[in-house]
Amino acid sequence: MLIEALTPSLAEPETSRPDAEKVLAGDPIHTTWNVEDDRGLYCGIWQSTPGKWRISYDEWEYCRIHEGRSIIAGDDGSRLEVGPGDAFVIRPGFTGTWEVLETTRKDYVILVR
Repeated sequence: MLIEALTPSLAEPETSRPDAEKVLAGDPIHTTWNVEDDRGLYCGIWQSTPGKWRISYDEWEYCRIHEGRSIIAGDDGSRLEVGPGDAFVIRPGFTGTWEVLETTRKDYVILVR
């Protein structure tokens, strides 16, 4: 199909955890429904249970939060609290932490250059 509503039914869920050395709190479990994978462009739905871990971005990512609450904090002192309806962009070079306060579900579009 050339047009589809973005729902988890479009892909098999993949379950993962952040690398153990990156985890700062909790035991976050990630579930990803990667619907699109085309030459460095990815799109889908991601969910995580509560926890906090280090992040480092080489890619560009757009996100829209559908459920839950999270805090993305940069090593540069930036801080973004997000919840349902919030949308944001993370650019290559961003480093910091992602903390899931309440199980969070988001849509994402990732571009790897």
